[in-house]
Amino acid sequence: MMTNVLGARRRRVGAVVAAAGVLGAVVMVAAPAGTGTTRAAAAGERGRYFGTAVQAAKLTDAAYVGILDREFGMVTPENELKWDATEPARGTFNFTPADRVVNHARAAGQRVRGYGLVGPDAARLSWLANITSATELAAVLRDHVTGLVAHYRGNVYAWDVVSEAFADTGGGLRPSVWTKLGNGTGWIEDAFRAARAADPDARLCYNDYRIESLAYDKTQAVLAMVADFRARGVPIDCVGLQSHFGASAPLPADYRETIERFVALGVDVEITQLDFEGSGATQAAAYDTAVRACLAVARCAGITVWGVRDSDSWRSGSTPLLFDAAGAPKAAYTAVLNALNDTGGATTAAPTSARPTTAGPSTTAPPTTAPPTTVPPSPTCQATMSVSSWGGGFAASVRVTAGPVAVNRWVVTVVLPPGATITSVWGARPTGRTGTVRFADAGYNGRVPAGGSVSFGFVGTGRTTGATVLACAAG
Repeated sequence: MMTNVLGARRRRVGAVVAAAGVLGAVVMVAAPAGTGTTRAAAAGERGRYFGTAVQAAKLTDAAYVGILDREFGMVTPENELKWDATEPARGTFNFTPADRVVNHARAAGQRVRGYGLVGPDAARLSWLANITSATELAAVLRDHVTGLVAHYRGNVYAWDVVSEAFADTGGGLRPSVWTKLGNGTGWIEDAFRAARAADPDARLCYNDYRIESLAYDKTQAVLAMVADFRARGVPIDCVGLQSHFGASAPLPADYRETIERFVALGVDVEITQLDFEGSGATQAAAYDTAVRACLAVARCAGITVWGVRDSDSWRSGSTPLLFDAAGAPKAAYTAVLNALNDTGGATTAAPTSARPTTAGPSTTAPPTTAPPTTVPPSPTCQATMSVSSWGGGFAASVRVTAGPVAVNRWVVTVVLPPGATITSVWGARPTGRTGTVRFADAGYNGRVPAGGSVSFGFVGTGRTTGATVLACAAG
């Protein structure tokens, strides 16, 4: 979500064309060729996702949940994953509100995007703003990213690892607690590397507003960073365009071209926070144009609108969403569905780098033969470890996999090299911090189904070369 949005809107005016000239009128002269009856279904037929931002506090609202579960296939916790919500005090994580959103999405068969991993909200935390040591600040950044991403490992499709890092004009970085490090975009790179180590399968995005036109300084700065990261092997998979539009900030004429320019660097694009203030045909036309711009580019992976109903929006007074305050679909709703279902125009295949979805449980009936009379094998487990290191520190992720029999408890023994010291741990209970360390399950993750896996991890200082997993004991 944009910070200081009113000021941002005023600064956009000179850089974009008039809304009427860009959007034109809604064209609905032919019956849609697709078969999707909801936005999620229609987008899925085009190889994309269609999602929304969700507030944990509104999951008790039956009307809200009804629209959410029917219309959207991707869920983004709106504020619950931001730094001030998840680590209000140093080293003390609070996952409860975000867990509510993630667990609801999983139960509804929806995927999850993680927004707000590192963003401007961190400046609101006095304990973080008061850190003056660059070394300490860099460690705090890595610990936060590692702890949060590891907690949701395997449950978050994509992370907006860093959001809103660049200033609106001039092409430089926005002053923040992180610019104290004095390493340019190095802190952004560190955050991406820590996120990759914590969950190698999650897609990692840079996310910002006012990067929807090539005419903006900010867009050019982000393009340069992405090109640099890709050239040096920094793990960045996608760029998120927040795309909050309205009368004072209309959809740029080169919106599709901007998407194509990012894609040309080897990353996907995701429209992450789409909304258009207004109503009626003008608003519907705006949504139609934005959706078709995404569909026209193969690696535009999906679209998230920033809220369910107008009354749920962060700028509710401008009625920017697809459903009105009563939950009734608006003209924009129909425009989006028709655009997604209109396969008669020049469109492209699904994004080439989209992550596969996890298959559901097998529905094959159990065998009818009698169980064996032999004594069943004892539980066994295997542990594998991956380590990401930097100057003076490291983050380790350990995956515990059960054998052919379910595991009820587990203990993993890790041998650290001389000089290495563990500073924080998640998902396990350690017996020490140096040398040979035994990690017992944390209770909630002790049971592992046959062939299944759970993860835990730790962050530390010192040398990492030579760290090994000695054993995994199951019970």
